[in-house]
Amino acid sequence: MTKVAIIDYGMGNLRSVAKAVEHVAGGESVAVTCDPDVVRRADRVVFPGQGAMPDCMRELERRGLRAAVLEAAETKPFLGICIGQQMLFAHSEEGDVPGLGILPGEVVRFDEARMVGADGVRLKVPHMGWNEVWQSAPHALWEGIPDGERFYFVHSYYVAPADRALVAAETDYGLRFTSAVARANIFAVQFHPEKSAASGLQLLSNFIRWAP
Repeated sequence: MTKVAIIDYGMGNLRSVAKAVEHVAGGESVAVTCDPDVVRRADRVVFPGQGAMPDCMRELERRGLRAAVLEAAETKPFLGICIGQQMLFAHSEEGDVPGLGILPGEVVRFDEARMVGADGVRLKVPHMGWNEVWQSAPHALWEGIPDGERFYFVHSYYVAPADRALVAAETDYGLRFTSAVARANIFAVQFHPEKSAASGLQLLSNFIRWAP
């Protein structure tokens, strides 16, 4: 049986995600897969991705993965990364498309006209590079990770949860936005743990051991 399934719906190079997960998996089986049955049989699921929301939703449907993702998000430890976080929500401004509707809320774009840093300098969109992640609540996936640790981001849109209780971390970039969410067996982040050095590997290692 596959220990960890990394869902491949054709959006983005998943090699760096797979190598990072394999590095912390302790020899357990890790599969990058577009097979819904492999996703269903896995003990835990990683849902990454990059690209535009309309394209991601279309490819997820075209490859017959939607139902498997919905089932996994209900039944087993589930980690969303970047677009994989955004797709969990009800609706996205990017292309004005519905998401999976697993979590309530919207995906919204940074307002470039208002993006100004504390020093008065205009901030660029997309938000790209290292930034601090401030934990909103204790969680097993934060174990061993200092509050305010820096992680790597690349995005122009961010999630705005309808329920404040979902917020697991926030980050400042012209405004304070939600950079991680958590509910029951779901944990999802806007940043890229696979590109975030030791702290990113720590988060992935915590996910491998997580028993929600």
